[in-house]
Amino acid sequence: MKDTITNISALRLLLMAIPTLPVLFMLYRWKLNLGKSVYAIGRMLVQLITIGFVLTYLFTAAHSYLVLMVIGVMMLAATWISLNPLKSPSKILYLYAFAAVFTAGSITLVTVTVFVLQADPWYQPRLIIPLSGMVYVVSMNAISLSAERLISELEKQASYEDARKAAANAALIPIINSLLAVGLVSLPGMMTGQILSGVDPLIAVRYQIVVMLMGFIGNGLSTFIFLSLSRSHFEGRKQRDPIPPISGK
Repeated sequence: MKDTITNISALRLLLMAIPTLPVLFMLYRWKLNLGKSVYAIGRMLVQLITIGFVLTYLFTAAHSYLVLMVIGVMMLAATWISLNPLKSPSKILYLYAFAAVFTAGSITLVTVTVFVLQADPWYQPRLIIPLSGMVYVVSMNAISLSAERLISELEKQASYEDARKAAANAALIPIINSLLAVGLVSLPGMMTGQILSGVDPLIAVRYQIVVMLMGFIGNGLSTFIFLSLSRSHFEGRKQRDPIPPISGK
């Protein structure tokens, strides 16, 4: 099958700014957080351009210690961002979040790279780095959603068991919806990219099944680990001090 990937020029990439402007305008008109959105877009551009150069070097060098360093940075960043919804989260919560990201990511990545894909060597940058990003972003979002809902429920004087149940449900909703919608409502990015590059759709489907289950495992494990580790912290804090508020409240 002929390669159908199009090289997007910088000028054509700028065309994406045209439909972006109406969204920014509505944020301004509705007095929403326009500055945060502009900052997020700018930061996204800087981060992606930077990681493009970094990955180019990593793919050429292919050293295990460099790959582990990148994965470590990704885990730390995911941990830090995951607790952004909370106002002044304690250090112990960051530790719990890191433990959840690390454990969920390690179990998922080892299963996929060593047993499913049988990568040799396991630290192939073109394989392990994109897969790590997929797992860590899912874990990050799961922790963020569960932490926010947990505190919201505890502020309403709910028991920890009820708050934990609501938090877990909130964290699982996005991945459950993705599982229900894939193939019907959407073709995920990885599968679309493979098909555009000429890969047999049935092979692309197998890879996408792996990716979707990675997301489910990463989401579920990180949610359960974080909520389990956090129990003693929040129950003790509730007895001594008010629950830390959610950012913006």
